[in-house]
Amino acid sequence: MSDQFDFISDTDKPALLAITNPEWFSIAHLALLEVGYKVHQIITHSDFPGRFSQVSYQLVIVEEEFGGNPVHENLTLQLLQRMPMNQRRHSIILLLGKSFQTLNTAQAFQNSVHAVINYSEISWIAQIAQKMVAENDLFLNNFREIQLRVAQAQK
Repeated sequence: MSDQFDFISDTDKPALLAITNPEWFSIAHLALLEVGYKVHQIITHSDFPGRFSQVSYQLVIVEEEFGGNPVHENLTLQLLQRMPMNQRRHSIILLLGKSFQTLNTAQAFQNSVHAVINYSEISWIAQIAQKMVAENDLFLNNFREIQLRVAQAQK
């Protein structure tokens, strides 16, 4: 079934891949499927806004040179970086590239993502994604509880 018509339930873990390199896409895709993600792919920068707004992706992986552009011209990454926090809070954003040191927090902060991964360590992508999701859930647990209480109080 085409992922254009893929149904996402509350128990699914959707992931969106913006990876141009076929080898790296294949490695990431298979690794995420093995740990239970429903994986979708975008091919161009113009695919991203509509796709991201349709599904609450738990995980988004962007290649630094996605679409053949250098990282400073990566429109998908720029859109994520400028997106209001209430629109991107539900997603863990990983940036994949040759210029990064895997899990370097300063590089992640500089690029407004949760983590960076060097291509040489792409085989660890599923474990890194799970680690980042767990850390984010722990960090945002109190925030989400308060949101739920406020929403229940307004009913």
